[in-house]
Amino acid sequence: MNIFTTALIQPLANGLIVAYRILGENMGLAILGFGLFLRVVLNPLTKPYMESMKKMKDFAPQLEKLKKKHGGDKIKLAQAQSEFYKQKGINPGAGCLPYLLQIVVLIAFFNVFSRVLTPNGDIVARFNELLYEPLKFGAQEIINTRFLYLDVTKPDVINLASLPIPLPGPVLLLAALVQFISAKIMAPYVKAEEKAAKKTKEKSDDIQVAMQQSMIYTFPLMTIVIGMRFASGLALYWFLFSVYQAIQQYNSQGWGGLTPWIEKIGLLQSDARSNKNGRKKN
Repeated sequence: MNIFTTALIQPLANGLIVAYRILGENMGLAILGFGLFLRVVLNPLTKPYMESMKKMKDFAPQLEKLKKKHGGDKIKLAQAQSEFYKQKGINPGAGCLPYLLQIVVLIAFFNVFSRVLTPNGDIVARFNELLYEPLKFGAQEIINTRFLYLDVTKPDVINLASLPIPLPGPVLLLAALVQFISAKIMAPYVKAEEKAAKKTKEKSDDIQVAMQQSMIYTFPLMTIVIGMRFASGLALYWFLFSVYQAIQQYNSQGWGGLTPWIEKIGLLQSDARSNKNGRKKN
């Protein structure tokens, strides 16, 4: 085994099986339970990053003024921004490394799924290659991969005889929808940059805003396209991951870019939103 497997993939596979044993030997419940455990454990790693992003959002109007003041002079703008961050106690890089570590863990967990949760071959044997001795399955044991309507080793797709291609299943669609919601909640950051881009001559701002706006729609679409090719256990975990991320974003900055939509359907009034934002600033 290589270092990545020994340090990350193997411990995650063993943790998944511990959850499987605890949660009634149901792999779907194990994925949700262990996935939630991972998110809670890794939450302190993302906290500095979230706090830094919130400060950047709160001071966005002042940063916009700096961009307008210095126009196309990148050197003076960088110096002014650096001084501003120092005065306000903002570290733009705060939490980036721990946040990247969380992404590495996410990739490793995906590797666990792609390595063992596949419809072809012996799932018990594949798990046993990664499990520590006390957790290994016996020769006669069978892993329960059924969860609701899913077999977590197979893609979440719906095959209709009238259509030449399969359709994404409910869990996959929910995962993409929640990811879209999470991205929309982050939209205030994009909005602040968009305003700044309109006030400056720099085109780099416009490109960055366009890319971030594009990701709001392309990432959920990629979730569906990629998810239709992999085990539904991945879609189940990604759904949980996206829900947790959306809750984090909401706790950090309210409904964000979803506010106009929420107001339109009558779930949030403008005055209530103003009061909430006021409380957060205080």
